Amino acid sequence: MVDRKLEVVEQQMLELAIAISVGDREREGRAHFHLGGAYLNLPDYQQAIKNYAQAFHIFIEIGCRASEGSTYGNLGNAYLSLGNFKQALENYKKHLSIAKEVGDKAGEGSAYGNLGNSYLSLGNFKQAIEYYEKHLSIAKEVGNRAEEGSTYGNLGNAYRSLGNFKQAIEYHEKHLSIAKEVGDRAGEGSAYGNLGSAYRNLSNFKQAIEYCKKDLSIAKEVGNRTGEGSAYGKLGNAYLSLGNFKQAIEYYEKELIIAKKVGDRAREGSTYLNLGNAYHNLGNVKEAMEYHERSLSIFKEIGDCVREGITWYSQGNNHEFLGSLSNALSCYHLSIYHFEETRHSLKSEDEWKITFRDSYRMSYTALWRTLLKNGEIEEALYAAEKGRAQALMDILKDQYGIDSQSISALAPNQTLTAALELLKSQAVFVALDTNKITFWVLRKDSNISCRQNEIANGSADLLMQTILKGIGVGDGVRCENRSLDALRNDLYCRKKPISEKTVLPSSSSVNSLQPLYDVLLEPIADLLQGNELIVVPDGPFCLVPYSALSESIKIRTIPSLTALNVIVGAPDDFHSKTGALLVGDPWLKEVTDKKGQPIFEQLPCAKQEVEMIGQLLQTTPLTGKSATKAEVLKKMKLVALVHIAAHGCQKTGEIALAPITERKSLIPKEEDFILKMSDVQTISLRARLVVLSCCHSGRGEVKSEGVVGIARAFLCAGARSVLVSLWAIDDGATLLFMRSFYQHLVDGKSASAALQQAMKSLRESKQYCAIKHWAPFVLVGDDVTLEFPKK
Repeated sequence: MVDRKLEVVEQQMLELAIAISVGDREREGRAHFHLGGAYLNLPDYQQAIKNYAQAFHIFIEIGCRASEGSTYGNLGNAYLSLGNFKQALENYKKHLSIAKEVGDKAGEGSAYGNLGNSYLSLGNFKQAIEYYEKHLSIAKEVGNRAEEGSTYGNLGNAYRSLGNFKQAIEYHEKHLSIAKEVGDRAGEGSAYGNLGSAYRNLSNFKQAIEYCKKDLSIAKEVGNRTGEGSAYGKLGNAYLSLGNFKQAIEYYEKELIIAKKVGDRAREGSTYLNLGNAYHNLGNVKEAMEYHERSLSIFKEIGDCVREGITWYSQGNNHEFLGSLSNALSCYHLSIYHFEETRHSLKSEDEWKITFRDSYRMSYTALWRTLLKNGEIEEALYAAEKGRAQALMDILKDQYGIDSQSISALAPNQTLTAALELLKSQAVFVALDTNKITFWVLRKDSNISCRQNEIANGSADLLMQTILKGIGVGDGVRCENRSLDALRNDLYCRKKPISEKTVLPSSSSVNSLQPLYDVLLEPIADLLQGNELIVVPDGPFCLVPYSALSESIKIRTIPSLTALNVIVGAPDDFHSKTGALLVGDPWLKEVTDKKGQPIFEQLPCAKQEVEMIGQLLQTTPLTGKSATKAEVLKKMKLVALVHIAAHGCQKTGEIALAPITERKSLIPKEEDFILKMSDVQTISLRARLVVLSCCHSGRGEVKSEGVVGIARAFLCAGARSVLVSLWAIDDGATLLFMRSFYQHLVDGKSASAALQQAMKSLRESKQYCAIKHWAPFVLVGDDVTLEFPKK
């Protein structure tokens, strides 16, 4: 097969020579185009790129726009094979633009599909799904059933990557049905193989193996050697998941034979990687290392930076297993280096960076874990810190105008204790490795202390679910008996005040939070001094109500120590000292469901809340129909304080404001009234304090970046400090809470001290003494004080 591919290259080179000799520029361009395809199949990606570039210049010269677009698409394929996602995306977008320009619907669909594949490789599954759905729409429009089926398959792969295996199976079954209908046996086999992978994810290994064997049978029948090799690999993965490592190795070896025969160097490298992992699980680490060396050699050769990083990680596992910590550390450093190379190529794409970094968090964990084993406590903390909130730091660097060379306050030549001189506080950095928690305690004028603790009988996720359910605020708890299916099935709400007839708990005890205290603070309690603490949380512990864990210590959080140093070290004149934007109870009666019923209820206490604050600040709040999204975005840029009391989204904390639209007769769309993370991140704020008095404003996807929600968006935009709620809040309780909070701010107390006192006032009240009322608020960022106008 390799010889055949070389023959194709030779034929295209001869065609190119003839075209040049007769001076036929169009023929020359097409020869370069086809030669690029031949090198892509060989594979020799660099030669492919060179020939596509030549074709591209000729097509521009002769004005052949359609061919120019197709060349961009193939260039994208070459860059994608090299792991250069940024360059691949740029070429696919150019292909899409030209296809639209010349009316090439098939090319447009192909471009959407390729963009989907790129985003899938980047781990941006939602964006991938959007492009696959556009590709699907075009395939249906032009009546291409085969392409419709393959796009269902791509959608299935995207949903499988999201962990939605049942949805993935539905799409793969649609692909299977269409492939059978149109007689696409290769597509049928591919659908069976993908179904097998999805069932493997569901731990239905019997079904997985059955489907993978059907995939294998069809690939043999149609003579699809590449498909046959892929089926062997999927069978190997299924048996690996079953713990049958020897059977897995047998299938991987069959996959390897085919990969070599057809000259698929990328698959050959991946199979070596899988073989190495299987041998590692068998305890045959020497054999594992040999296979991983082979995979490294291939990935270096073809320039696959990401898979080279993955293989260095696996090689590090081998050395760590053998107790060779110095070699393990070298491998983990190289793994991170390759992931960082790819991450930097993503430039300013915040979401891509977040998802890509989170996909390979295991290398950062392995590095700090091994450094700790080696007794290098500070270096381990450097490694753990380096892996946190990287995308946030890139944004803050631009926001505060900081040179990239000076942004890292945690470089080895500047100790963490020196960095804390700027903070004038103690901090604890938390890192999770399965069910083991590592704490680094940092105090001014003191060495860094390190402690470890284990979560007994479960995981951090299970512990958090149990605690939140116990206090009545778990994920299944709704704050209104109202479906919000009209808005992506998300919940935008803030509860109406509870009735005085409501049965109240008999005690304001914090016993329900005791397990969190025991796991997160008790192991380091003897190391803590003073009454202030900064926590850098990790994983599910990012959603802990830290401020409620201690009555004597004022606790706030931050995504990373470096981020806090940047915020605290901002120029004195960066954040405003005066001015406030107060937003309460936006008018939402126009937002209705399909039956014309209002989705939201108005929040009278939210209106009272901002009017009360307005009197203190001598500022007129925006309420009702005046509290539109457009007006809020316009006015929040230069003020020192932003306070919003409104409905919030259960998943991201995004906020419902009053809509303003010319389409009075139509139901407002989300973009008309929902304050999204993207809306906030596009503006520059000067606020010292942002108070999001909304349900779930501290929520979001928990990643290596921390909590990716509306609170992070405000930090990205320049806010120095953000006060958020971790769950649904009662309208009446929040009014009393904020009254106490602002009274203490007016008295000159810092935000953390005011928060502590406001919690205390509700905890000691009769009506709102339940934990769910006084414990949800958390301060993120710096501890600020505000200047209030004199009465």
